Amino acid sequence: RLIRIVVKRAILAAGAIERPLVFGGNERPGIMLAGAVRTYLNRYAVRPGSRAVVFANNDDAARTVLDLAGHGVSVAALVDPRPEIDPGLRAAVEQTGAQVFTGSVVAGAKGRNRVAGAEIMKADGSMVSLDCDLIAMSGGWSPSIHLTCHLGGRGRWDEAFGAFLPGKLPPGMSVIGAADGRFALGDGLAQAVEAAAKAASECGFKVEKPAIPAVEKHPDGASPLWRVAKPLSKAFVDFQNDVTHRDIELATREGFRAVEHVKRYTTLGMATDGGKTSNVNAIGIMAEISGKSMDEVGTTTYRPPYTPLSFGALAGHGKGKEFRPTRLTPSHRWAAEQKAVFVETGAWLRAQYFPKPGETDWLQTVNREVLGVRSAVGVCDVSTLGKIDVQGADAVAFLDRLYMNGWKTLAVGRARYGVMLREDGFVLDDGTTARLGEDRFFMTTTTANAARVYQHMQFCHQCLWPELDVQFTSVTDQWAQFSVAGPRARDVLVKLVDPQHDISNEAFPYLAVGELSVCGGIKARLFRISFSGELAYEISVPARFGDAVIRRLMEAGREYGITPYGTEALGVMRVEKGHLGGSELNGQTTARDLGLGRMMASNKDYIGRALAARPALVDPDRPGFVGFKPVDRSMRLRAGAHFLPEAGSPSAANDQGHMTSVAYSPSLQHWIGLGLLKRGAERIGERVRAYDPVRNGDILVEICSPAFVDPQGERLRV
Repeated sequence: RLIRIVVKRAILAAGAIERPLVFGGNERPGIMLAGAVRTYLNRYAVRPGSRAVVFANNDDAARTVLDLAGHGVSVAALVDPRPEIDPGLRAAVEQTGAQVFTGSVVAGAKGRNRVAGAEIMKADGSMVSLDCDLIAMSGGWSPSIHLTCHLGGRGRWDEAFGAFLPGKLPPGMSVIGAADGRFALGDGLAQAVEAAAKAASECGFKVEKPAIPAVEKHPDGASPLWRVAKPLSKAFVDFQNDVTHRDIELATREGFRAVEHVKRYTTLGMATDGGKTSNVNAIGIMAEISGKSMDEVGTTTYRPPYTPLSFGALAGHGKGKEFRPTRLTPSHRWAAEQKAVFVETGAWLRAQYFPKPGETDWLQTVNREVLGVRSAVGVCDVSTLGKIDVQGADAVAFLDRLYMNGWKTLAVGRARYGVMLREDGFVLDDGTTARLGEDRFFMTTTTANAARVYQHMQFCHQCLWPELDVQFTSVTDQWAQFSVAGPRARDVLVKLVDPQHDISNEAFPYLAVGELSVCGGIKARLFRISFSGELAYEISVPARFGDAVIRRLMEAGREYGITPYGTEALGVMRVEKGHLGGSELNGQTTARDLGLGRMMASNKDYIGRALAARPALVDPDRPGFVGFKPVDRSMRLRAGAHFLPEAGSPSAANDQGHMTSVAYSPSLQHWIGLGLLKRGAERIGERVRAYDPVRNGDILVEICSPAFVDPQGERLRV
């Protein structure tokens, strides 16, 4: 599972990883890291061999000799390339019966299928051969600084510690212990106390530092050894990708001298451990070859994840609800209590309608809901609309380039309907955007296109106009939003809005927007916009208050007969009003097709402007957006029906468009439809056939304005 954690302070105590040594035959079975040998002995009570040679360049490996001897494993020798080692360590090792070779290296391992012995090159160049079935090696420790580098940081080489230590840290992070090169336990404990106290204090907690436990101090000297100078056979640097030290030499001769180039030429560090065991040795070998310092050679780029993981952890499982989890609206629990029938709209589960006892079918319920809104007041959860907060000095310029209509003249505290085009000139999405401040806007999108619009905005900002000072983020899940519509909508809202805020028609007219408080101090936003064609508002509160607010709205509207309504009634009212929906915004329509040509600004540039002017897209014969009524009002219309001339035969040559949306209008008491018809705007009053061979439909319809209810928009402004 992928868990994302955001913290004020972080303490990185990731430890360190033991480095192998690069010598002849170091890949044979029976050659292990010294730390791994100790783990087998002490954690699992398993002896990895019966006679061992320990080859190490640091004091820590002496513990391996003592642990081996303590568990009954004979130790033939400790081989250390340093000229001298701590006298106390030498004495302790020699007490086990092991020989001590200083200034010496293991030049090669004997044996074919497993280790049978070690060839030791002494300081004077002479060779000693010892029988063994285990070689425990340790090249020192590499601090695990990966998490300090994932935001672009780089490690810095510290000669005293013989390791890359953290460089510039991410904000709020401190590093302790072996990850900071402090390999001694006492040093790590002291760092831990200081870092924890500082972090807790900065997070507002009172701190009392605990006493640091007394620990025995051990020698911790080390001297890097990147490779044995004259290995007797292949000496591997990357064990999984079989990269030897000779491969690094070859890459350098071929001109691949940068560390990133050597990595790609040799596949060094591309194994599943991401170079954790091999990369520092490789950098040391490159430094030897080039005569550069370790810092000058540098490291490859550290990239997450630190530990290999499956794509499933990032993307989720690939089937059923685990592929696409259901999203619930803030009012879902309340709607379920009302016995709502739910429908999937994209990933959301929304209330489709709210049946009452005695209602025989869904249409009867939806008609009641529509009439309840038209005559009194209704409430609908519209939280699924995409919501994007846009801020910055260039926010207006950004919106001007995204939308085909202008935004510079929009006053603070007002909202405006906007339409976005794709680059090819077709409509991408529509919605309202409100201006909350001089450099802050609140954009809404259709539910279906919320993610697509956000991706489009990201592309435009990152690739097309990175110079614009603008930031935006999706806040769809942060706000619960409810439409309160109908002649008594204001009467209901007055009971929730705190009294210091005036929402009268004069103070808060159509398309007004305000940040206010409700229910005694809960911050909220109020938008006077309407999708139903009635006096309507959309009230927005933090999502955690959504369930409480829908209950308060129902309580406040009880005396007016408030009606909860779902997506079906919402769709009916939008068709009655002639508003565009997903059936019209299907990716194949232009602004001119939809009757929005006058919104297309002529005094600015915007996405899609040039290609929207292509001859085929301004052809007068293109289908235009109009309404339809059945000549016989008792007939039912069907979405998807094609329009034919009244006397024309059914054929592709006679096809003049199609019906995009239909609804039974309880306000008009007959079926109505919206559609796209060739030269539609010029043909109001004509008749055409709505031909539907799939469902045996062939109905004569009258072409009319798409606004069936309140065409002058008087109800919106009362």
